[in-house]
Amino acid sequence: MEGKFIIPSGGLPDAKSSSTADSSVLQIWGGHPLQGHVKISGAKNSALVIMAGALLCSGECRLRNVPLLADVTRIGEVLSALGVGLKQTGDILEVDAREIKTSKAPYELVTQLRASFFAIGPMLARLGVAQMPLPGGCAIGTRPVDLHVRGLQAMGAEVQIEHGICNAYVPGTSRRLKGAKIYLDIASVGATETLMMAATLADGETIIENAAREPEVVDLANFCIAMGAKIYGAGTSKITIVGVPQLHSTEYTIIPDRIEAGTFLVAAAITRSELTLSPVIPEHLTPIITKLQDIGVRIIEEGPNCLRTLRAETLRATDIETLPHPGFPTDMQAPFMALLALAEGDSLINESVFENRLRHASELNRLGADIRIKGNVAFVRGVPMLSGAPVLGTDLRASAALVLAGLAAEGKTIVQGLQHLDRGYDRLDAKLEQLGARIQRVPVANVNAEVASTPIEPQAQISI
Repeated sequence: MEGKFIIPSGGLPDAKSSSTADSSVLQIWGGHPLQGHVKISGAKNSALVIMAGALLCSGECRLRNVPLLADVTRIGEVLSALGVGLKQTGDILEVDAREIKTSKAPYELVTQLRASFFAIGPMLARLGVAQMPLPGGCAIGTRPVDLHVRGLQAMGAEVQIEHGICNAYVPGTSRRLKGAKIYLDIASVGATETLMMAATLADGETIIENAAREPEVVDLANFCIAMGAKIYGAGTSKITIVGVPQLHSTEYTIIPDRIEAGTFLVAAAITRSELTLSPVIPEHLTPIITKLQDIGVRIIEEGPNCLRTLRAETLRATDIETLPHPGFPTDMQAPFMALLALAEGDSLINESVFENRLRHASELNRLGADIRIKGNVAFVRGVPMLSGAPVLGTDLRASAALVLAGLAAEGKTIVQGLQHLDRGYDRLDAKLEQLGARIQRVPVANVNAEVASTPIEPQAQISI
């Protein structure tokens, strides 16, 4: 295969054409119930790190259930720049990492996608050297890479950060990392994944204490095991990896996206609709389902990988605190805020994972919500109805929350900021349209002159 990332026909715009998403908006006419079945795509946060993990294999890998996302395109471009061959057909991605031609990742690509930094682990394990630009800033908060660096240093790597580049190499003739005992100050998903990948080819045993327990960490571990890695304890706070000399080719299916599934569960609740979703892994959705049940939504397991949500007559207020897995996922905080805006009573949402992830509150208030912010806590007083208005998505999950709110609002809602939405949702608007939503993606120039002529600015938050 040539070192080129091939986008399937009908897929999303590639990362280089994010200006297309920037210049498009979603028009949503609310008040229409949804019905039918929705297919849940592969997990974004699994796909990105598993694609990076394929660098560990000196053969070819075939990945199934790869979602069509702008972020997948971006990390594909990073791998392609390293000399990796990539070919995508539908949701199947073939990765040929037999020849890695350079250890230096391109600055302009890595800084667009934080997850691409995690490739430093497999690159260092495979080549003994890696030059990786530091990831760019994040709209929802700071996520430093010091845990990654300290872990790699514990495994024998020399690491220097100069001029925005993380230069790492393994001294000695073997150029092989050494097993080590690593304690993470924070149960970081990215650090856990980076160090677990690096340890698969290290000499000896590596133990990661206080490891992240997210399903995507387990999925990465299972992928590495399918290539011949020896990993024990993934999904617990202690992961043990026994290094092997090399990994082999494999074919692997990525797990369903629990956040996309949760988003559609909220879509059904907020529109008082009945939907079926598959494939899903219900255990991955336990905190989401539990909170929806608290709110008054009935969800039935129709099979081992299928859920059905029943029409909710009344939505009740509840309190939410985001936590690392198995707690309530921070990625579902914004969609639930949209839902609780229409619940009866007062809700409290404590965002304890990221320090800047409540900016969608002010945009929901444009639609008529009654939300006040104090620090990282949102106080949500339910209102009888929302009304359509132009709004701006400020990050991935915030954009999804505004789409959900638009589905329930009276009149027309216009959502800008689709470059965020397309990063993490596989054709969300098309799937909603198939379920009966009145939703349309159009160039901003086609929108009413009073909206199109003045870009929407983020509204100031109401603080108390």
